[in-house]
Amino acid sequence: MQPFVGNDPLTEWGTFVARYERWNALLELLAGEGRLEVEQAARALGVSPATIRRDLDELARQQMLTRTRGGAVAHGVSYDLPLRYKTARHAPEKQRIGAAAARLVEPGMIVGLNGGTTTTEAARAIGARGDLRSAGAGPAVTIVTNALNIANELVVRPHVKTVVTGGVARPQSYELIGPLATGVLREVSLDMAIIGVDAIDVEQGASAHHEGEASINHLMAGRARRVVVVADGSKLGRRAFARICALGEIDVLLTDGGADDARVTEFAEAGLRVIQA
Repeated sequence: MQPFVGNDPLTEWGTFVARYERWNALLELLAGEGRLEVEQAARALGVSPATIRRDLDELARQQMLTRTRGGAVAHGVSYDLPLRYKTARHAPEKQRIGAAAARLVEPGMIVGLNGGTTTTEAARAIGARGDLRSAGAGPAVTIVTNALNIANELVVRPHVKTVVTGGVARPQSYELIGPLATGVLREVSLDMAIIGVDAIDVEQGASAHHEGEASINHLMAGRARRVVVVADGSKLGRRAFARICALGEIDVLLTDGGADDARVTEFAEAGLRVIQA
């Protein structure tokens, strides 16, 4: 028997995941600080300065940041990270929230889903609903979405009718925005809208980093009889650039069980129904 030559595939995969998570952490640090030094990042992440330099060089090549002598400064896009970099952040919480959101869907419903990591988990959970699959020969639920990745997840599900808006695709979120998207949404009625947000605050309501996405999300919420905002605990009590809707326009806030108790109480006292998954 010949000895194994080359790297162990499991080891290679583990190295890839570690690097990917480290990039996530670097981008989050940079988004918070605006500027990052190599030594500072190495201490924060517990790796060597040489590793950080290689990481920063690669992220600069991807136009995720701007390299400086001894570190990096935030590129504009770093404040609105592409979806692929957000996926690993609070993943278990988002999966639980997504599953809880999917349980709110009933056969025959028309449901709006905007883009984002948490709504993607909701879409996956809807696609896996065994009771919906057995609801009949035709589609058991209709999903209206402006997110290309969500449409890709659901289009192969025979129990789901997938309606996609038109529009211009944003590479950060895979969301379609602009007049073509609004034109479709104005013509539909939704039983429920499941809206992912970048931040939610008692005074400002739900908000997003990008004004184009906020506009589409606002319209989607306005077309629904019931609005469910899905947001992990890290987004509670925070504000983003563009407002989606006021708190009074939201029926349910679905967050994770680890969310800060004081924040949860604050939303409940403001009259919002809060469900923790």
